[in-house]
Amino acid sequence: MSATVRRTTCGLLVLCASLAGNGWSQNYPQRPIRFIVATAPAGIPDIVARLLTPRLTELLGQQIVVDNRAGANAVIGTDLVAKAPADGYTWLFGTGQNTVNPSVLKSLPHDIVKDFAPVTLVLQTPYFLMLHPAVPAKSVAEFIALARANPNKFNFGSGGIGSAGHLSGELFKSMTGIEMAHVPYKGIGPALADLLGGHLDLSFPTVASAMGYYKSGRLRALAVTSPRRHPSAPELPTIAETVPKYEFRSWIGILVPAGTPRAIVNRINAAFVKVVNTPEVRETLIAQGSDPETGTPEEFARFIRDEIARSARVVKTAGIKPE
Repeated sequence: MSATVRRTTCGLLVLCASLAGNGWSQNYPQRPIRFIVATAPAGIPDIVARLLTPRLTELLGQQIVVDNRAGANAVIGTDLVAKAPADGYTWLFGTGQNTVNPSVLKSLPHDIVKDFAPVTLVLQTPYFLMLHPAVPAKSVAEFIALARANPNKFNFGSGGIGSAGHLSGELFKSMTGIEMAHVPYKGIGPALADLLGGHLDLSFPTVASAMGYYKSGRLRALAVTSPRRHPSAPELPTIAETVPKYEFRSWIGILVPAGTPRAIVNRINAAFVKVVNTPEVRETLIAQGSDPETGTPEEFARFIRDEIARSARVVKTAGIKPE
């Protein structure tokens, strides 16, 4: 085959692939879409998925079915999507747990980078630094001073070893030099119950899950873990106002199986960006204690790699052993 023929053949293949991609995008979707949420019903990812789904269904013209597949640190639902056909009809509502798992689990049946095509970030979720009212501290600085004067007197609870609430507390410990014990629970619900009962001194629950306790005064929130004060509780300072550069937020975003045609990835991206950024949805997410954030697939891919590295640093500093 001559060089000219080879060039012509390659050009035709590229053109055909481009036309096919455009066709996939224009015709997609043609049947219902399965939206996998790898966490339990009534959790933040589930609530957000069900907020977005009716609007996405209307925009895309096909039914989108939320399917909760919780268990094993989000591994069960995530792996289901990793092994699904790369045709755009199975979505994963990925969470921060997906970028923590490589550091806290000895083995995973999938690779969150290699086995998925990132679509877009949807939101980030800040946490409260929250105390039981019996702890005599009214500010972050007061609590740090109290904890330094009483090493290991205080304990903090989380939804489990390697959970976001655990890592946010470990990061706080390492950046302030304080010592306090971690108490893992099977979910943030039981941890908050023990915090309310006075069996725990503090915790780092999401703003969304603990806002009611803060507003009612049943628990004392000292600060938020986001880089800026949160609109849902603007009177609360950030931890970073006392501990410079402290930031910890979890995330939720859309991923599809690796190999999904880029035209379909772009179509899904455009739908989520449009829906998440409608005023009604943004206001709802902010009121629930989240930070709506969308972007390109490339930006989300970089974000995932950065989150994996950040989690690995916190896990290593804290001496958390993979299970």
